[in-house]
Amino acid sequence: MSNFKIFKDWLTQVSFLTDQDCSLFEPYLKTKTIKAKEHFLVEGKICRETGFLNQGCFRTYYLNEGKEINTRFIFEHEFVTDYDSFLQEKPSRYFIQALENTEIVSFNLKALQNAYNQSKNWERFGRIMAEQSYKMTTERVESFLFLDGEQRYLDLLNNQPHLLDRIPLYHIASYLGLERESLSRLRKKIVHQQRL
Repeated sequence: MSNFKIFKDWLTQVSFLTDQDCSLFEPYLKTKTIKAKEHFLVEGKICRETGFLNQGCFRTYYLNEGKEINTRFIFEHEFVTDYDSFLQEKPSRYFIQALENTEIVSFNLKALQNAYNQSKNWERFGRIMAEQSYKMTTERVESFLFLDGEQRYLDLLNNQPHLLDRIPLYHIASYLGLERESLSRLRKKIVHQQRL
């Protein structure tokens, strides 16, 4: 299966985009491989492309007093980008780093705007992408406003259990706003409660 075919199949299965819509876009697509630990984006640079992840995973993080704070993990069939930086062509506050060897299909803003101009379906797709980005950001902010560390961990167990299979615990601790030792204690406590 070609690298572009994975992206095209996903687009036509999960959205209203037609084969014709995808054909409009295909000339602008590029395939890239990014090795584990390499960066897709660094703080202070403009995010010039959005990538559809064929395989592998990434993390998004920022630095706070020299400490890395994870904000998101990105897996197969998700988009890797700093959407705000990408759309507004402004410097990013984030780093995006590959945690595994990855393969992406990427496109730039000009390609997306060209697709918007040629097809109402692409415009609609762009709106849905923006809505999903807003929803993820809101859920993240509200989890820190309204839940404590234990509740955030339980929420992760219920809604994103796959993270525990592929992401090192110290990255998950940072994502949850916990110290690594606190997360270890919390995991033991929950396992103990489940046995009772």
